[in-house]
Amino acid sequence: MASPKASSLSKYSAIASYNITNITKSMATAGVFEVRPPTIAPTSEPPPLFDGTTRLYMSYSCPFAQRVWITRNYKGLQDKIKLVPIDLQNKPAWYKEKVHPENKVPSLEHDGKVLAESIDLIKYVDANFEGPSLVPNDPTKKEFGEELIKYVDTFVKDVFGSFKGDPVTQTSASFDYLENALGKFDGPFFLGEFSLVDIAYIPFIERFQIAFSELYKHDITVGRPKFATWIEELNNNDAYKQTKLDNPQQFVGFVKKFSLGQ
Repeated sequence: MASPKASSLSKYSAIASYNITNITKSMATAGVFEVRPPTIAPTSEPPPLFDGTTRLYMSYSCPFAQRVWITRNYKGLQDKIKLVPIDLQNKPAWYKEKVHPENKVPSLEHDGKVLAESIDLIKYVDANFEGPSLVPNDPTKKEFGEELIKYVDTFVKDVFGSFKGDPVTQTSASFDYLENALGKFDGPFFLGEFSLVDIAYIPFIERFQIAFSELYKHDITVGRPKFATWIEELNNNDAYKQTKLDNPQQFVGFVKKFSLGQ
């Protein structure tokens, strides 16, 4: 007959094995590079709405949609949340009529309803689906994370607004703010560990880094070593890597047209 000590050890081993198996499974799924479904044609028929399938309506070029896409990938939900890519310049009529009256992406069809707003969606997916949590347990980190998420809209507006003036000078304080924020906790990410905060910022940093380099011959990481390390770490993150822009020049063209009038 096994001793109580041996029985406890056996039970502990079984629990540990179960947890390791599930963590490994999540990590393996997050690292899977799926084939991107083609962008749907504007004349296409709508999917069978509210049939129990969870769908992420998105665009491959949209930074807001990219946030939710990264969250989905990191939590290993490729089989649970189906991508429905839409051409932002040529949306099918049914999307506004039957899915999202505001006709914007991203939106998430789940449990008989459609939800929107990218920050709300990344929080919703993290809280309502399986997979590793993207919110730390530490209350100090949680509070700082909310502060950084509240700042992201200001940051994005400041950088976009600067393109009509002197962006290198005008955005210096904004990028310095991120550099300083990255020094608050140990680790390469804003809260030390990968979280919703990193997901909120990286789609825009990806685009701003390209625009500053191409249009102004400026490296936004110069003099900001923590910021440079953060970008490097994210570029090695499978959940993010597979969402990166296929055609970076498309964003450069966007800035030229809408901000510089070229």
